[in-house]
Amino acid sequence: MSDRIHEKNVAITGIGQSEVRRPSDKSAMRLTLDACLEAIADAGLTRDDIDGVSCWPGDNNNGDAFSPVGPNALIGTLGLKVNWYGGGYEGPGPLAGVINGAMAIAAGLCRHVLVFRTITEATRRQTDKGASALTNKTVGRDSSASWQWYTPFNVLSGVNLMAMYAQRHFHDYGTTPEQLAQIALTCRANAALNPKAIYRTPLTMDDYMASRMISTPLRMLDCDVHCDASTAIVLSRADAARDLSNPPVRIEAIGAALHQPWSWDQIDLTAMATRDAADMMWSRTDVKPSEVGTAQLYDGFSILTMMWMESLRLCPRGESGRFVEGGQRIALDGTVPVNTNGGQLSGGRTHGLGYVHEACTQLWGRGGARQAAPHQVSVVASGGGPLAGSLLLVRD
Repeated sequence: MSDRIHEKNVAITGIGQSEVRRPSDKSAMRLTLDACLEAIADAGLTRDDIDGVSCWPGDNNNGDAFSPVGPNALIGTLGLKVNWYGGGYEGPGPLAGVINGAMAIAAGLCRHVLVFRTITEATRRQTDKGASALTNKTVGRDSSASWQWYTPFNVLSGVNLMAMYAQRHFHDYGTTPEQLAQIALTCRANAALNPKAIYRTPLTMDDYMASRMISTPLRMLDCDVHCDASTAIVLSRADAARDLSNPPVRIEAIGAALHQPWSWDQIDLTAMATRDAADMMWSRTDVKPSEVGTAQLYDGFSILTMMWMESLRLCPRGESGRFVEGGQRIALDGTVPVNTNGGQLSGGRTHGLGYVHEACTQLWGRGGARQAAPHQVSVVASGGGPLAGSLLLVRD
């Protein structure tokens, strides 16, 4: 590929993560500082080296639990002097902060961008059980935007929409509950090896089948686990990355396309925007899907992981159910280990950036008991509905 593909000139050089708790007794800012300072130190940098800050979606609702800390607050608290910063909801999903930060570096605005994502929904849900409702995250309960057409039909949470996608996948491709269960079972098996994971107790197929149906065909164990946590990464210009503490994990390709209407009831119910983002990503690299060593794929709901597998060409379209059946292919010692830290179904809903953190952990060989076989390529994908972004990461 041409050197004009500018994300190739950006690398991840440090990662950090606060405690992951349900709930935490630390404030949102304390969690954020824990993650950010760890990431900066991990890269071998100081606060004076950071000249850019990025997150998604930013503090756009006065400290709402979905995103209680934004760039302004972090810049002031850390005393940073930045040349560029940004955060906002509209974009290609939870990886938008990484994508925007990479673009700022590629454009020559920054050398080192601190990207972070903080969420405190576990604490908020102690007093407000509706804190995680999708309508709250997007446009608000009293908005007159698209949600006015959904709420009369009791679409009050993301699970109602994702269940529609899952049901269509079942109908079109013969996907079964037992196949879908393998996403939850795999995540729990990996979480058992992750000291930070929220749920680490063994999970069986019988446990899965006995779990409460939330919105047919999705059960409770198909839904992610709310937590309090912050995750941070440092993006660096490639020439600056070579002299830092860790072997650079280069951004080989970005996927951020949306070629269909921005709507949660997508035209293609078995792919959503995942296919647009994945197609864009693969068009920007010579790396092949067969070279992927680990896949950190969004599991806000288990069906999304399967859709990402298909869109990313890790298996043929419509065959993700058969691909995951039995769980061997996606296990730690399988063909494509998936969500090696337990994902969001068992590890905790760190919401996007946690997947990037785990991909780097694996590429740097830091996984400990959950370490997959040595590999040079990892794919990260996050989002559902019209929100979709993907990254292809390569350790040179």
